[in-house]
Amino acid sequence: MNERRFFVKNVEETTVVSGEEFRHAVSVLRIGKGDEVVLCDNTRTEYPGTVLAVDKASFTVRVNGKRENKKEATADVTLLCGYLKGDKTEYSVQKAVELGARRIIVFRSEHCAAYMNENKLARLNKVSVEAAKQCGRSIAPQVEYFGDFADALAATDAKNKLFACEFATETTFDLHALRGSTAVVIGPEGGFSEKEARLAAAAGYATISLGKRILRADTAAVTMLSVVMWELGELQ
Repeated sequence: MNERRFFVKNVEETTVVSGEEFRHAVSVLRIGKGDEVVLCDNTRTEYPGTVLAVDKASFTVRVNGKRENKKEATADVTLLCGYLKGDKTEYSVQKAVELGARRIIVFRSEHCAAYMNENKLARLNKVSVEAAKQCGRSIAPQVEYFGDFADALAATDAKNKLFACEFATETTFDLHALRGSTAVVIGPEGGFSEKEARLAAAAGYATISLGKRILRADTAAVTMLSVVMWELGELQ
């Protein structure tokens, strides 16, 4: 049985859990007094504890200790992806969390056909938390949104910057030599424009080809992250 994990801002000897985490605990997991849980505060440390009481709007946990989370990736990987229609961005976020991405940036670019709002961004962050729980992480990556593509490109100082482009004729980076922090850029359904490819190159991003076939944007995100995580030793 998977451990029942809850994300809180601060963990104390006696911690009160409320809000969305409380509602999930009561309505879905049926948490009760005496149950064992794990509290996470978005660090590599997690805190096993016991539920002392369940009230109408919160439950209280006695923390029994702390331990290092062994499932967090050691590699620092950021996914930057164009905002997609429907629930496709949710899929990309979910899989990025499962694969161990530390940071997720969603952006708007020329060929984006969908529009972001506060509720949609909140939903993406909820998906991140749910995915982190499911795969046993103690960090749920914050999903950030940039309405300007150039700003999104500049938002990371990763050592390796990779730009996956459907019209690229060659890969200009040796993925087998990949070491250190890495940022991966994936476009929206309509792909990137030539102008955006030039922006990425000017910002220090190496062009990556994803092969002979045109991949769906959500497929490309999972594929590229999987390759990067493998080369960084996270899937070996």
